[in-house]
Amino acid sequence: MMNTTALPLNTAEALNLGCYCRTLSTDKLQGQLEKDASLAGMAQDIARTRPHLFSSTVVFLSQPVVEQMRLAVQALERVMAQPAYQSQALARAPAIARHDFGPLGMFMGYDFHLGALGPRLIEVNTNAGGAMLNAALSRAQQSCCEVMNWAFQPDPTLVGLEDAFFEMFTSEWRSQRGDAPMGLVIIVDDDPAAQYLAPEFELCRQMLKQRGLDARIVAPEALEWRDGQLRVDGSVVGMVYNRLTDFYLAEPAHGALKSAYEAGAVVMSPHPRAHALHAEKRNLVALSDTALLAAWGVSEADRALLAAVVPPTVQVTPERAEELWAQRRQWFFKPESGYGGKAVYRGDKLTRRVWQDITSGGFVAQAMVPPSGRLIEVDGVQTDLKFDIRAYAYAGQVQLLAARMYTGQTTNFRTPGGGFAPVVIVP
Repeated sequence: MMNTTALPLNTAEALNLGCYCRTLSTDKLQGQLEKDASLAGMAQDIARTRPHLFSSTVVFLSQPVVEQMRLAVQALERVMAQPAYQSQALARAPAIARHDFGPLGMFMGYDFHLGALGPRLIEVNTNAGGAMLNAALSRAQQSCCEVMNWAFQPDPTLVGLEDAFFEMFTSEWRSQRGDAPMGLVIIVDDDPAAQYLAPEFELCRQMLKQRGLDARIVAPEALEWRDGQLRVDGSVVGMVYNRLTDFYLAEPAHGALKSAYEAGAVVMSPHPRAHALHAEKRNLVALSDTALLAAWGVSEADRALLAAVVPPTVQVTPERAEELWAQRRQWFFKPESGYGGKAVYRGDKLTRRVWQDITSGGFVAQAMVPPSGRLIEVDGVQTDLKFDIRAYAYAGQVQLLAARMYTGQTTNFRTPGGGFAPVVIVP
C-alpha cells in the first residue's frame, strides 16, 4: 500500500509520492452527480465519453500551503482593486472592458504550481471550469485503507458548496439589479453540448432550478437583441453565466450578447472587465514587480505575499530577445491573451522558428516553476503524473481547491489516471 523509500520533508509530499491507492467511490460519485432525476445517466455518460475527466485518487496538500494560497488570493484581489493597477490594465484592453456594472466575476480560478518554497501562481482564469464537477467529486471519496482514515474525515465545508455557488449568482445579480427578481438565467457557450465540461452546465442549470430560478443552457446564436432586451425563444434574459472564451465578445456570433451587455440590459458574469483585470497575462508582469506595486501604494505585507507567490514575469520585447534566448531554460513563454495552455512554450524546448514567432510580439516570459509530482496506479502499473492546483474563488475568498493531474507540457484531460482530483488537506 505505502512506498516509504526516500520520503520528502512533509506529510503531504510523502503521501503524494507514496500513497497511490484508489479513493474514488464510483457509487458515491453517481449519487452526487445524479441527485436529481433529470440528471440520471450522467455518471455513466461521463465514464463513456470523458474517461479521463476524473482521477480515481486525491492530491494531498499541507495546511500551511493551503493557507498561503488563501492569503495570496486575498492579496491579489486587494491589489487588483487598486486604481493605479486598474487604469494600466484597462488602458490596454478593448473599450468593452471599461464598463463597470457592479458584478465582480464568478468562478475565478487561481492556478498554482507547488514550488520548493511553496505555491506559485501560474495564471488566473475568469471563467474557470470544473467547480461544480469538483464539488461532486470531492464528496465521492473514501479512505483507501484503515491507516489513512485520519485523512478522510468528513469536511463540513463541502456539504454547502452549491449553496455558496448559488449565493454567488444572487450576489452578482444584486450588485447590478438590487432587489429586482432575477428572471431567466442562461448558461452560454459556443456549441454547449460539444464542450468537454458540458456535464457541468447541466449541474449548474439543475442547481439554479432547484432553488427556484428558470435556467437554460444556450448557444449564442440562439440569442436575439431586440427593443432593448436580450431574448431566447421569446423569453427575456435576466442574467448570463458566461462560459465563452471570446473574452471581449468580439466575434460576430456573439453580437447580440455584446449589445445586451454594453447596454446594461443583462447581468453578465464573468465579464470582459473581469478578464482584463484578472486574466490577461501581462498583469503578471505588474504583479511580480515589487517596486511598481510599492509606487502604487500596495501595502508592504501584500507586496511580501505577492513576491513569495507570483513568479518573476517580463514582457518579451525585441530589446530583451537576446538575453531571454540565452536564459531560455529558466523561462516559460505564454501569449498575453491565451488561455488553457494554448501556444505556451517551455524555454528548454524552444526552436529558433518558434522563437521568431515569440519575439514578434504578444508574449510574456514567466520564471519556470515545474509542477509537483503524484504517484498513482493505472491498471496495476505505478505511474508518475504532474499536477497543478486550482483555487476557485469569489470576491477574494477561496471556495474550493481541486487538482488537475496530467502528463505532457500543460494540463489536459487525455491522461490515463489523470483528470480532476480532490484536495485532501493534511497537517
